Amino acid sequence: MPFAMTDPIRNFKGIGEKNAALFQKLHIETVGQLLSHFPRDYRLMPQPVTIREALATGQKVCSCAILATITTQATLRSYGGRTQLSFMVRDGFGSQMQVSYFNMPYMRNKIRQGERRVFYGQLTDKGSRLFMTQPKMMSEAEYSGLAGSLIPVYPKTKGLSDQLISKYMKMAIDGISKGGTGQNTASGSKTNTNLEYIPGDICEKRQLMPLVGAYRQIHFPDSLQDMQKARARFSYEEFLLFLLSVKMQKAGKAESDKKINASSAADSLMENLPYQLTGSQKKAVDAIRKDLSSGYCMNRLLQGDVGSGKTIVAIIALLDCVASGYQGALMAPTEVLARQHFQQIEELTDKWGLPFKPALLVGSTKASEKKKIYKDLQSGQINLVIGTHALIQDPVEFQNLALAVIDEQHRFGVKQRDVLHEKGGGTVHTIVMSATPIPRSLAIVLYGQLDISEMTDMPCGRLPIKNCVVDQSWRPSAYKFMNEQIAEGRQIYVICPMAEPGVMEELENVGDYAKALKEHFPERVNIDYLHGKMRPKQKNEIMERFASGQTQILVSTTVIEVGVNVPNATVMLVENAERFGLASLHQIRGRVGRSDIQSYCIFMETQSRGQKNERLEILNHSNDGFEIAQKDLELRGPGDLTGLEQSGAFSFQHADIYRDHSYLMDAAADADALLMKDPGLTDPEHALLKEYLDRYADESYMDVL
Repeated sequence: MPFAMTDPIRNFKGIGEKNAALFQKLHIETVGQLLSHFPRDYRLMPQPVTIREALATGQKVCSCAILATITTQATLRSYGGRTQLSFMVRDGFGSQMQVSYFNMPYMRNKIRQGERRVFYGQLTDKGSRLFMTQPKMMSEAEYSGLAGSLIPVYPKTKGLSDQLISKYMKMAIDGISKGGTGQNTASGSKTNTNLEYIPGDICEKRQLMPLVGAYRQIHFPDSLQDMQKARARFSYEEFLLFLLSVKMQKAGKAESDKKINASSAADSLMENLPYQLTGSQKKAVDAIRKDLSSGYCMNRLLQGDVGSGKTIVAIIALLDCVASGYQGALMAPTEVLARQHFQQIEELTDKWGLPFKPALLVGSTKASEKKKIYKDLQSGQINLVIGTHALIQDPVEFQNLALAVIDEQHRFGVKQRDVLHEKGGGTVHTIVMSATPIPRSLAIVLYGQLDISEMTDMPCGRLPIKNCVVDQSWRPSAYKFMNEQIAEGRQIYVICPMAEPGVMEELENVGDYAKALKEHFPERVNIDYLHGKMRPKQKNEIMERFASGQTQILVSTTVIEVGVNVPNATVMLVENAERFGLASLHQIRGRVGRSDIQSYCIFMETQSRGQKNERLEILNHSNDGFEIAQKDLELRGPGDLTGLEQSGAFSFQHADIYRDHSYLMDAAADADALLMKDPGLTDPEHALLKEYLDRYADESYMDVL
């Protein structure tokens, strides 16, 4: 049965209300949204081996498929509210290992002494015993159909398995590949199912895999090479849409009647600060002041490491703005970060008598307070508003908005940023801030419409973070060191790659890890965990407890890369460090080392092959984000599948500016050529591309938190 990309997945046979509701939790309601739900990773199913052959690799922990015979009855034990089902297996050479399943008592009926089975999981060698925990158990015939294949591992929610997602993914791909003109079963209208919207000459020049084939190979790859070709197509596609969207905004600098001059209030603040501005900060302030008084709309990127002092530069610009009689706005991607900015500005205002009349506007602001803020913004009683996406809602009207500062700008879609400009009559000066340094060659492509100020100096008094890359044998020593730091009154971050268990069994998840830590530390040590799937209110409460010192250890995913400033946090332990992108690791490392107290970062490598990880060694020996970014660019190339997380610089759905830098450069050249030939993409041959681009601009919302 043919499907259109806009058809609801509810039309799939057998999906039912329950599964449709589960997919909705993943923001999947249409065929197109389902197809764009790409695998998080792939599991390469190895050929079955004996226990002896697996041990020959010399690894203490290895992922493998063991062919062995069940030699004992399964025993079931209960303790502490948990159950453990255990039994022994033996390979053809007489080597034995223990197999255990926790909280799966129903497996007892599947364990039959004397049967040969394939056990796929992690074999752990403790010297005195060998064991596998929670392996997948299959018959030889069942496993033979999987051996050597790439099995997709999807981001998912509780109740949805990889197998179920794959089932409906196959339906979707079969449906869109029917060809011809299909009936849109949702509306009854005819829908063109010719899905290829990238012009044919570009597809040929860049050797792009056709769209339908790319969907099939990204979800059901015939080989690693085919999957890489599919991923290359989608990475290029995402860059092309992004760059076309950016480049089709108004070119050149628009005139502005909102001249903002340097103020005595800002000069006085700079003199009274308890520290000297760095050379980079002074240079950025001078450039911004020149732009603001030029008579043209400023569009400037303030780019630098976490902790490089971008925020005070923005505050100085906002101070010049309100002192000149205008209103300013500061928009952040999370309530936690918006509150931090608001509190810092309030403290400076109270201490130095600054002319700010600030307000905080976020999603959780009470309705009565929102109404008052709307009224005071319209009348000009409030001259500076700090907030989240709440700033771009319809009720928000300004009297004379002149300067917008957008923090972590890559987490906002193009149209979301434009709304803020429109609220200022289209002549608003703009500063966008990015905490992840990227090589200048890429910055020019990604931020081509912006002037760039790089923050390369760190504030005085900051001690360089001490780094170390270790394997799992060092974990007891790491825990001991963490306990010593807590005894001195310090706080700890622990970073895990996964939010929940059951997604990728070999990787740490925050919930289980937090529970395990409580067994290693005294009861007086408060341990909490955080991940992006939590409700915003819950995330805010957890971060505020950590910021206030109530929590000593915070176990988190990378959501803390944009978080509150906690100078008392001096240690970060990153689990499965080899699975993250370098830039992402560097950015989350920036959560420590934010005071004059010595800080430490421990990168725990859990898949060591007995040799140093070249990428992690870069972090081990450098705290310079720009140097790390450049080396990351040199190390990574198209087709590199290393890492679950992206670079951290942009939250693209699939593309990564480091891994896919060559595709980025190709897309930039093709976008320029397209717009030179057809500036508005109004030619009939570009109609489908324009349709996709409009949908991208409306729906692209790069918020990963």
